[in-house]
Amino acid sequence: MNRFSVRLLTFVLAATIAGTPSFAKDKKKDPEEIGNRDVGKGVNFYSLEKEIALGKQLAQEVERQAKIIDDPVIAEYVNRVGQNLVRNSDAKVPFTIKVLDSEEINAFALPGGFFFVNSGLILKADNEAELAGVMAHEIAHVAARHGTRQATRGTIINYASIPLIFMGGWTGYAIRQGAGLAIPLGFLTFSRGFESEADLLGLEYLYKTGYDPTSFVDFFEKIQSLEKRKPGTLSKVFSTHPMTDDRIKTAQKNIAEILKSKPEYVVNTSEFNDVKSRLSMLHNRRRIDTKEDASGRPTLRRSPGAGTGPIEDENGKKAPKDEDERPTLKRRDNQ
Repeated sequence: MNRFSVRLLTFVLAATIAGTPSFAKDKKKDPEEIGNRDVGKGVNFYSLEKEIALGKQLAQEVERQAKIIDDPVIAEYVNRVGQNLVRNSDAKVPFTIKVLDSEEINAFALPGGFFFVNSGLILKADNEAELAGVMAHEIAHVAARHGTRQATRGTIINYASIPLIFMGGWTGYAIRQGAGLAIPLGFLTFSRGFESEADLLGLEYLYKTGYDPTSFVDFFEKIQSLEKRKPGTLSKVFSTHPMTDDRIKTAQKNIAEILKSKPEYVVNTSEFNDVKSRLSMLHNRRRIDTKEDASGRPTLRRSPGAGTGPIEDENGKKAPKDEDERPTLKRRDNQ
């Protein structure tokens, strides 16, 4: 064995004794490195400034088509939860967080930090940690710049299809136009690799902020259970990033191997319960003002005043409307 080989062997042995060799350390799997790593690197035709401008334009379009909940208590709470997660993330852009008046269980973040949380997501979550888990996943998409990186891939496909215009006539042109029209969807529909990365980063952000990371898995397992009871639910719920059994198992593995156990975690707060009750009242009032009045259905569940029956009390608390909104029995805030 020559002198170089001896020195190399000595280095490897010393590194092994000390722990994982420095050259093998993956910062992406180290929560302590959050903020000191570039998780958004990769081929990207968009500068950070252009990404923010693009996200702003898309967000304006969303707000033209959807209704924003401007209740100050709800808006401030959701924004505060989100901004706390952002501070414990790798994001390099400021975030604008708003609540959409939609019963669909979903949330989505556009490039540049424009983040929308559906009220249906808040109503379906059992506690603040579950809500934060979904929000952390979306923040991870922005931090890793998945939207513009995905769009860049679409643009490359467009460039590659240009010869088809000359070789295939109008057929090639249609393919190119189709790819172009699909690019905006690319800001929300990500590859399997990007979804996996957002799962990992989101878990780390959730953990770093102080929440129980298992709440992320709990929520998606609940969504899967809902799909089994009501087939077709997942075609609408998280249609932009479906949760599979493999992703759930991978998330559980990452929690066990990467995130060191803490003596205590945040699971729920009284503010979450208050906001959820407030949203329930808003949704109930909207139903009264719209289709339920003309449906001819019994009005037992509807109260025209401030809650004068067994269904809704003075604090706005009411009996669940169906089996999916029954009182939480499986999870109690005992941490």
